[in-house]
Amino acid sequence: MTLLGFDRYRAEIVEQTDLLRAYLGGAAPAAPVPSCPGWNLGQLVRHLGGAHGWAEMVVRTRSTEPVPDDPVNDVPRRTGEDPATLSTRLGDGARRLADALRKAGPDRPVWTPGPGETALWWARRMTHETVVHRADAALAVGAAFHLDEDVALDALDEWLTYSTLPEAYEGEPALLGPGRTVCLQATDADARWLADLTGDAPVLRDTGRQAAVEVRGTLADLLLLVYGRPVPGVRVTGDTSLLDLWLKRSGFWLR
Repeated sequence: MTLLGFDRYRAEIVEQTDLLRAYLGGAAPAAPVPSCPGWNLGQLVRHLGGAHGWAEMVVRTRSTEPVPDDPVNDVPRRTGEDPATLSTRLGDGARRLADALRKAGPDRPVWTPGPGETALWWARRMTHETVVHRADAALAVGAAFHLDEDVALDALDEWLTYSTLPEAYEGEPALLGPGRTVCLQATDADARWLADLTGDAPVLRDTGRQAAVEVRGTLADLLLLVYGRPVPGVRVTGDTSLLDLWLKRSGFWLR
């Protein structure tokens, strides 16, 4: 289930990209990105631009076969990069992606690396890919990171949906077991998620039962937590080892 509409995703891809681009004014591309160890700001921007370009190619060509993701992962360290050039290329790429999505429409069948196989999947995925990397860039330049409630809710919904797939709980280390429950509680919205890991597969619930481990924080902080970003503002009570295991297993699709 998606919480935002197709046109909203298209708009957010451009908006979130432009917000990230605003961080680049006066920033050094060689600045390290603490939340992406080993990367600098220039590499982060080129990675995101590569992701936009990868998605745009899939949607524009209506490909129903896998498309190599080399532009996403081939981001070597460079020296002497021009922030203005990085910014312009990133913005142009985001707009090309939004336009390709518009021309395709949400129901256009295309290849996707996850369940979905429509252009809508790419619109949602690239929205939240951009959101999270905007947070990375904000951390790199020391800027504040704010996110609209509905966008944060949709991003968390996407991540939690993937946390219930077989890849998240089959195999080792074992994730499921008696008494294993994880709760995420937003402190700035009426939102609560309970991951029930006690059965044959994870089940997401919104009940008020107590969990083995509970995490409280703003929607933005909860989102960054599940994406493995540093979030000193969250409060964790209970079985922290279960939380670590759940985050690691459930984040399989990001690796």
